[in-house]
Amino acid sequence: MSFLHPEFLYFMLPPLFILFGFLLTQKESQAHFFSQEVMRKLRVSANSLTLRARNALFLLVGTLMIVALAQPVINEGVIQVKAKSADIMIAMDISDSMLGEDVYPNRLKLAKQKAMELLKEAPNERIGVIAFAKNSYLVSPLSFDHDAVGFLLRQLNTDSITEKGTDFLSMLDAVNSSLSKQSKKYLLILSDGGDKDDFSQEIASAKEKNIAVFVLGIGTSKGAPIKLEEGNFVKYKGNIIISKLNENISELATKSGGVYIQNLTSNDDIKAMLREIEKVSEQKELKSEDVHRYIPLFYYPIGLALFILLLATSSMSKRKAVHLPSVFLLFAIFFANPHAKADVLDFMKLKDAKEAYEAKEYEKAAKLYQEYGDSSKNGQSYYDAGNAYYKQQKYKEAIESYEKATFEDKESRANNFANMANAYAKQGSTENLKKAVQKYEDALKIKEDKQTRENLEAVKKAIQKEEQNSQEKKDSQENKDSKDKEKSDKNEKDSQENQKNNENNTSKENQKNSENNDSNSSQDKQKEEQKEDEEKQKQDPKEQKSKEDMNQTNEQKEQKQELQELDKNENNQTKEASPHNIPKKEMSDAEEQKWIQQLNLEKNTYMYRLNNQKIQKDDSNEKPW
Repeated sequence: MSFLHPEFLYFMLPPLFILFGFLLTQKESQAHFFSQEVMRKLRVSANSLTLRARNALFLLVGTLMIVALAQPVINEGVIQVKAKSADIMIAMDISDSMLGEDVYPNRLKLAKQKAMELLKEAPNERIGVIAFAKNSYLVSPLSFDHDAVGFLLRQLNTDSITEKGTDFLSMLDAVNSSLSKQSKKYLLILSDGGDKDDFSQEIASAKEKNIAVFVLGIGTSKGAPIKLEEGNFVKYKGNIIISKLNENISELATKSGGVYIQNLTSNDDIKAMLREIEKVSEQKELKSEDVHRYIPLFYYPIGLALFILLLATSSMSKRKAVHLPSVFLLFAIFFANPHAKADVLDFMKLKDAKEAYEAKEYEKAAKLYQEYGDSSKNGQSYYDAGNAYYKQQKYKEAIESYEKATFEDKESRANNFANMANAYAKQGSTENLKKAVQKYEDALKIKEDKQTRENLEAVKKAIQKEEQNSQEKKDSQENKDSKDKEKSDKNEKDSQENQKNNENNTSKENQKNSENNDSNSSQDKQKEEQKEDEEKQKQDPKEQKSKEDMNQTNEQKEQKQELQELDKNENNQTKEASPHNIPKKEMSDAEEQKWIQQLNLEKNTYMYRLNNQKIQKDDSNEKPW
């Protein structure tokens, strides 16, 4: 163990010991007037600490506090800390064109805000600032003191330089001279790009001087007039100048090994620019330092001093009336007994439950009794909870509580069985009634009771009546089923006889009707044939033949015309589809009949075209198929 500041021990402990040495050897004021024997007789005995004992404790407290001030530590070893940095030079354009208000509040103020954000985002980098217009000036050299750099940045304005215009070439020379010791130089330009179209000279100069140029374009392509502080606009040959963002400056950045980014309203642009600089930059080691690691121990003497101070200022330090074992014993009795069956304040719960039961708040009473019974396993509480459930007509819950209730005296057990039997009887089913009989009998075995006996007889009568009713229902149901069966058998026999009779009758009638029908139909046919023969004989045989021929020829002509039109359409399609002309063939009668049937059915054909169909003009004379 060692001390980081041992001077506290050297310069503060000796005066402390001298001071308390005088205090401890000093006599009391009464000792100057009375002898020691008289003082013992006059002094009243007290249980508190003496003055000398208190002073000794105060001396110990002071010593421990001085030791804590000396910072005792345990040495853990040495760690080497290296400081690395990628030096970044910011070039701030402060020409008059930076007063354009196409960005808020204007270009120069926005550029200063972006530079201040860069100082926050890069706390471990050395950053310097150059201001330029026609000429360039060093505002701040490379420094870790970002507060000082930020203060100088905020003071920049267009009045800082009297020359007008923007000269990037001179600014590169100024950067090179300020970073002459650096092998690789990184430059961030915050500018609107000026009015120059060709940056070839600047690109060549940046490559020659080994400067990686990063450009953050400030402004917009629409531009804005340049408003001076007096309120006038900058004019050229009588016309107001509209200054726009010159994006040609992006070539200077990209061709020199840097990046070009146009400004955004948020700080995402400067954050992205810093990431790009860190990717390209080579951080160099500026310095290294050995740092010792310690485990501090000062809180131990401080804690001990506070404890001793508490004893020195307490009046209980020497009392004999305090019996701590009895206090701990009392605490153990009330709070730490692991086998306790009830809390100290359980009587309050029982009182509340009793008052709720008397006030007919049975739900609350049941809840309180049940909770107390679960915590203390008290049979009387379960019994009272069962009574409260019974009053609410919750007979199932009442039975569960009665079953949990256990008693040593006979009368309480008998009452519990009797109440349980009452709860079973109230449920009404035959099974529950039988359980009620069993519980009544258990109660009577323990103690004979008139009311319990009467309840038992009433329940037995109810069971007998229930059994009689069920037997009567069963007998009536059997009689009904037998009668229904007899009726159904009789109906089946009748239906079978009727069916046989109907079949015999219908067969006879059908025979008669068929004979009559045959005779009538033969007579009708003979009459019709005679009439037709007579009419044919009356007509001229030539005319009849000519009519038949005419009908046949008309039908054949119509069919041939339709077939010819179909042939034409088919021939046209085949000519378009195939490279060779296919000679027309005559269709057979069977094929004609097929085509006629398909046309009459008006169905689409099942064939499909393999080649691409050409677009044809609509023909008004075209057939619908």
